[in-house]
Amino acid sequence: MALTNAYLITTKNLEAFFNALRSAKAPERFTNKFLNQLDFSSSNDRLFIGVLKGLGFLDEAGTPTPRYYQFLDQTQSGRVLADALRESYADLFAVNTKANQMSLDDVKNKLKTITLGQKSPKVISLMANTFKALADQADWAAPAIPTTPTSPTPGNRAPEEKPEAVQPEVLGSPLKGMELHYDIQIHLPESRDPAVFDAIFQALRKHLL
Repeated sequence: MALTNAYLITTKNLEAFFNALRSAKAPERFTNKFLNQLDFSSSNDRLFIGVLKGLGFLDEAGTPTPRYYQFLDQTQSGRVLADALRESYADLFAVNTKANQMSLDDVKNKLKTITLGQKSPKVISLMANTFKALADQADWAAPAIPTTPTSPTPGNRAPEEKPEAVQPEVLGSPLKGMELHYDIQIHLPESRDPAVFDAIFQALRKHLL
Protein backbone atom coordinates (compact mmCIF):
# COMPACT_ATOMS: atom_id res chain seq x y z
CA MET A 1 0.00 0.00 0.00
CA ALA A 2 1.50 3.34 -1.06
CA LEU A 3 0.38 5.26 2.00
CA THR A 4 2.61 6.35 4.86
CA ASN A 5 1.42 5.46 8.33
CA ALA A 6 3.42 8.29 9.92
CA TYR A 7 1.52 11.11 11.58
CA LEU A 8 1.92 13.92 14.08
CA ILE A 9 0.01 14.39 17.33
CA THR A 10 0.06 18.13 16.74
CA THR A 11 0.96 20.06 13.61
CA LYS A 12 1.35 23.52 15.18
CA ASN A 13 5.17 23.34 14.99
CA LEU A 14 5.38 21.90 11.48
CA GLU A 15 6.21 25.15 9.67
CA ALA A 16 8.83 26.06 12.28
CA PHE A 17 10.30 22.59 12.00
CA PHE A 18 10.70 22.83 8.22
CA ASN A 19 12.26 26.28 8.59
CA ALA A 20 14.74 24.84 11.08
CA LEU A 21 15.60 22.02 8.67
CA ARG A 22 16.36 24.45 5.86
CA SER A 23 18.52 26.59 8.14
CA ALA A 24 20.58 23.77 9.63
CA LYS A 25 23.35 21.68 8.17
CA ALA A 26 22.17 18.20 7.29
CA PRO A 27 23.34 15.61 9.82
CA GLU A 28 24.98 12.32 8.96
CA ARG A 29 22.08 10.66 10.78
CA PHE A 30 18.88 12.34 11.92
CA THR A 31 18.51 11.37 15.58
CA ASN A 32 16.62 12.62 18.61
CA LYS A 33 19.83 14.36 19.63
CA PHE A 34 19.86 16.34 16.39
CA LEU A 35 16.18 17.09 16.88
CA ASN A 36 17.02 18.56 20.29
CA GLN A 37 19.71 20.71 18.67
CA LEU A 38 16.97 22.18 16.48
CA ASP A 39 15.07 23.07 19.69
CA PHE A 40 12.40 20.43 19.20
CA SER A 41 12.72 18.41 22.38
CA SER A 42 9.19 17.37 23.35
CA SER A 43 7.99 13.78 23.01
CA ASN A 44 5.53 14.86 20.30
CA ASP A 45 8.39 16.39 18.29
CA ARG A 46 10.06 12.99 17.99
CA LEU A 47 7.31 12.01 15.57
CA PHE A 48 8.88 14.38 13.05
CA ILE A 49 11.52 11.73 12.39
CA GLY A 50 8.89 9.18 11.38
CA VAL A 51 7.22 11.74 9.12
CA LEU A 52 10.53 12.51 7.40
CA LYS A 53 11.04 8.79 6.80
CA GLY A 54 7.51 8.49 5.45
CA LEU A 55 8.19 11.36 3.04
CA GLY A 56 11.40 9.76 1.83
CA PHE A 57 13.61 12.47 3.35
CA LEU A 58 15.37 9.88 5.51
CA ASP A 59 16.06 6.19 5.01
CA GLU A 60 15.18 3.65 7.68
CA ALA A 61 18.54 4.22 9.40
CA GLY A 62 17.85 7.97 9.62
CA THR A 63 20.36 8.92 6.93
CA PRO A 64 19.31 11.90 4.79
CA THR A 65 18.38 11.00 1.22
CA PRO A 66 18.87 13.10 -1.93
CA ARG A 67 15.31 14.40 -1.42
CA TYR A 68 16.35 15.81 1.96
CA TYR A 69 19.21 17.74 0.36
CA GLN A 70 16.93 19.00 -2.40
CA PHE A 71 14.53 20.26 0.25
CA LEU A 72 17.29 22.39 1.79
CA ASP A 73 17.23 24.55 -1.35
CA GLN A 74 14.59 27.10 -0.40
CA THR A 75 13.89 27.87 -4.05
CA GLN A 76 12.51 24.37 -4.59
CA SER A 77 11.65 23.04 -1.13
CA GLY A 78 7.91 23.51 -1.68
CA ARG A 79 8.02 21.57 -4.91
CA VAL A 80 10.14 18.83 -3.31
CA LEU A 81 7.57 18.47 -0.54
CA ALA A 82 4.71 18.28 -3.04
CA ASP A 83 6.49 15.49 -4.93
CA ALA A 84 7.14 13.66 -1.66
CA LEU A 85 3.45 13.85 -0.75
CA ARG A 86 2.35 12.56 -4.15
CA GLU A 87 4.59 9.55 -3.59
CA SER A 88 4.02 8.85 0.11
CA TYR A 89 0.25 9.35 -0.22
CA ALA A 90 0.00 7.78 -3.66
CA ASP A 91 -3.13 5.80 -2.77
CA LEU A 92 -4.89 8.98 -1.73
CA PHE A 93 -3.90 10.75 -4.94
CA ALA A 94 -5.04 7.71 -6.90
CA VAL A 95 -8.54 8.34 -5.52
CA ASN A 96 -8.35 12.08 -6.20
CA THR A 97 -5.53 13.59 -8.23
CA LYS A 98 -6.12 16.86 -6.36
CA ALA A 99 -6.16 15.29 -2.92
CA ASN A 100 -4.30 18.33 -1.58
CA GLN A 101 -7.44 20.38 -2.24
CA MET A 102 -9.82 17.99 -0.47
CA SER A 103 -11.50 19.04 2.75
CA LEU A 104 -10.35 17.51 6.01
CA ASP A 105 -13.52 15.43 6.28
CA ASP A 106 -13.09 14.12 2.73
CA VAL A 107 -9.50 13.14 3.48
CA LYS A 108 -10.64 11.26 6.59
CA ASN A 109 -13.30 9.37 4.65
CA LYS A 110 -10.91 8.41 1.88
CA LEU A 111 -8.29 7.26 4.40
CA LYS A 112 -10.90 5.04 6.06
CA THR A 113 -11.56 3.38 2.73
CA ILE A 114 -7.91 3.05 1.76
CA THR A 115 -6.92 1.54 5.12
CA LEU A 116 -9.88 -0.88 4.94
CA GLY A 117 -11.23 0.39 8.24
CA GLN A 118 -8.24 -1.05 10.13
CA LYS A 119 -7.28 2.29 11.71
CA SER A 120 -9.08 3.76 14.68
CA PRO A 121 -11.01 7.01 14.18
CA LYS A 122 -8.39 8.85 16.25
CA VAL A 123 -5.50 7.61 14.11
CA ILE A 124 -7.41 8.41 10.91
CA SER A 125 -8.00 11.92 12.23
CA LEU A 126 -4.30 12.39 13.07
CA MET A 127 -3.23 11.05 9.66
CA ALA A 128 -5.65 13.42 7.91
CA ASN A 129 -4.51 16.40 9.97
CA THR A 130 -0.88 15.59 9.21
CA PHE A 131 -1.55 15.29 5.49
CA LYS A 132 -3.45 18.58 5.35
CA ALA A 133 -0.73 20.40 7.32
CA LEU A 134 1.99 19.00 5.05
CA ALA A 135 -0.01 19.89 1.96
CA ASP A 136 -0.30 23.48 3.17
CA GLN A 137 3.50 23.70 3.27
CA ALA A 138 3.95 22.34 -0.27
CA ASP A 139 4.06 24.21 -3.56
CA TRP A 140 1.47 22.58 -5.82
CA ALA A 141 1.75 25.19 -8.59
CA ALA A 142 5.36 24.32 -9.41
CA PRO A 143 5.97 21.54 -11.96
CA ALA A 144 7.11 18.21 -10.60
CA ILE A 145 10.84 17.61 -10.40
CA PRO A 146 11.89 15.45 -13.35
CA THR A 147 12.94 11.95 -12.38
CA THR A 148 16.11 10.25 -13.56
CA PRO A 149 15.55 8.78 -17.04
CA THR A 150 14.95 5.07 -16.89
CA SER A 151 15.24 2.38 -19.49
CA PRO A 152 12.78 2.91 -22.36
CA THR A 153 9.51 1.08 -21.99
CA PRO A 154 8.25 -1.28 -24.69
CA GLY A 155 5.90 1.45 -25.87
CA ASN A 156 8.59 4.02 -26.54
CA ARG A 157 11.64 1.90 -27.21
CA ALA A 158 13.35 2.72 -30.49
CA PRO A 159 13.28 -0.19 -32.93
CA GLU A 160 16.42 -2.24 -32.73
CA GLU A 161 18.44 -2.78 -35.84
CA LYS A 162 18.45 -6.46 -36.59
CA PRO A 163 21.55 -7.94 -38.20
CA GLU A 164 21.04 -9.05 -41.73
CA ALA A 165 20.34 -12.74 -41.89
CA VAL A 166 22.95 -14.81 -43.69
CA GLN A 167 21.32 -16.42 -46.67
CA PRO A 168 22.38 -20.04 -47.11
CA GLU A 169 23.63 -21.15 -50.50
CA VAL A 170 21.33 -23.36 -52.49
CA LEU A 171 22.46 -26.96 -52.48
CA GLY A 172 24.56 -27.73 -55.45
CA SER A 173 25.59 -24.13 -56.16
CA PRO A 174 29.25 -23.20 -55.80
CA LEU A 175 30.34 -21.22 -52.78
CA LYS A 176 31.72 -17.96 -54.13
CA GLY A 177 35.09 -16.80 -52.90
CA MET A 178 35.81 -19.96 -50.93
CA GLU A 179 39.26 -21.51 -51.15
CA LEU A 180 40.18 -24.86 -49.67
CA HIS A 181 43.64 -25.59 -48.35
CA TYR A 182 44.92 -28.97 -47.31
CA ASP A 183 47.85 -29.56 -45.00
CA ILE A 184 49.36 -33.03 -45.26
CA GLN A 185 51.73 -34.34 -42.65
CA ILE A 186 53.98 -37.27 -43.41
CA HIS A 187 55.73 -39.18 -40.67
CA LEU A 188 58.84 -40.73 -42.21
CA PRO A 189 60.12 -43.98 -40.79
CA GLU A 190 63.50 -44.19 -39.17
CA SER A 191 65.53 -45.75 -41.96
CA ARG A 192 68.84 -45.14 -43.70
CA ASP A 193 67.78 -46.97 -46.81
CA PRO A 194 67.22 -44.41 -49.65
CA ALA A 195 64.95 -46.87 -51.40
CA VAL A 196 62.38 -46.52 -48.61
CA PHE A 197 62.11 -42.75 -49.08
CA ASP A 198 62.06 -43.05 -52.88
CA ALA A 199 59.07 -45.37 -52.60
CA ILE A 200 57.22 -42.93 -50.33
CA PHE A 201 57.70 -39.92 -52.61
CA GLN A 202 56.75 -41.93 -55.69
CA ALA A 203 53.49 -42.87 -53.97
CA LEU A 204 52.79 -39.22 -53.15
CA ARG A 205 53.44 -38.15 -56.70
CA LYS A 206 51.13 -40.85 -57.99
CA HIS A 207 48.15 -40.22 -55.69
CA LEU A 208 48.28 -36.50 -54.87
CA LEU A 209 49.89 -34.63 -57.75
